[in-house]
Amino acid sequence: MKLAKPQETRSTIRFSARLIQPETTGPTFAKASAGGGKIGSWTLLTLPRNASAKLPSRGLTMVEGTINGFPFRLALEPDGKGSHWLKVNQAMHAAAGAVAGDTVTVEITRTGEEPELRVPMDLRTALAAAPRAQSTWAEITPMARRDWILWISSAKQPETRKGRIEKASSMLSSGKRRVCCFGGLNWLLKDHGTSGGVWLPLPNSKNR
Repeated sequence: MKLAKPQETRSTIRFSARLIQPETTGPTFAKASAGGGKIGSWTLLTLPRNASAKLPSRGLTMVEGTINGFPFRLALEPDGKGSHWLKVNQAMHAAAGAVAGDTVTVEITRTGEEPELRVPMDLRTALAAAPRAQSTWAEITPMARRDWILWISSAKQPETRKGRIEKASSMLSSGKRRVCCFGGLNWLLKDHGTSGGVWLPLPNSKNR
């Protein structure tokens, strides 16, 4: 009797893309450079839209995979244009044997839940003082919590940040679960650490 193959719970997405040196100005550079690193030591790689469309959302998405056969694990970030991009650091460049302008072959597979951002202390204090807001916060998804944090963190002035925290507390207290209709998020990965832009060798990477 021939046994049926078990269904795969995760699918591998394969594509080729060009490594682009980011411009030194503009929102894309500001967002990418927040992860640190010397300018010129990393590039951006934008997923083709048909590859990005296979992911479950346009938001932050944890993946593992290979670039020119070299394994990595990191978080893809939305590029603001309906796709995702990933930051290719110096270690990945060296291992993949590629530089800015080169086209690389990439394979990625989504891994588990999306990473949670660290809740800033001022937001944590505000939530603790508003039980209904804290209750809603505990019920919403990790992606929704990430959006609230990034909206607050994108404020450039202390007064603006304070106002957004107060507004967030009020909206969460009223049961609002998602923040929406805001633009120009400044993804402060340095202050609110995620796996974005971090290369990690996978187990048994030599055999992959």
